[in-house]
Amino acid sequence: MNAQGGEAANLIGAITAVAYNVMIIALLAARLAQRPRLKYWLGAVAICSVIPLTFLLVVGRSANRPPIYFGWIGLMLFFQIVELMLDYILEFEFRSVRWMAITYVMLFFGATGGMIGVAAQAGKGWVIAAALTWLVMAALSFIQHAITGL
Repeated sequence: MNAQGGEAANLIGAITAVAYNVMIIALLAARLAQRPRLKYWLGAVAICSVIPLTFLLVVGRSANRPPIYFGWIGLMLFFQIVELMLDYILEFEFRSVRWMAITYVMLFFGATGGMIGVAAQAGKGWVIAAALTWLVMAALSFIQHAITGL
């Protein structure tokens, strides 16, 4: 992959990371506002991040990405598959089962935290944007948990 193609992949990764965080912030706000239908659709749109993530996984080899990069992308893809299965296909209420909820939250924060590394490939401004939106998302997730118990 040429330098220009690598820069495009970097930008796609950064935009995906920040957009995902913003989408989850909106989803958590919808949950707090007791708007379950909006929360459902925001989550469905967030799951669509598998498209650019798959692209990044495929082009990562030709862009000579380090092994950790594939770990970040792979973990996020794995989380998206888990999310799709539990919340959208099986519609399984796993959040009330303590060990499942803890495992889910660990996977969520690991996957979204790894996306900060993906955003870092595009430069300092993008890593700052990804880290700040991740921090807002993390804070809001703990706030909504304290209020709703979910």
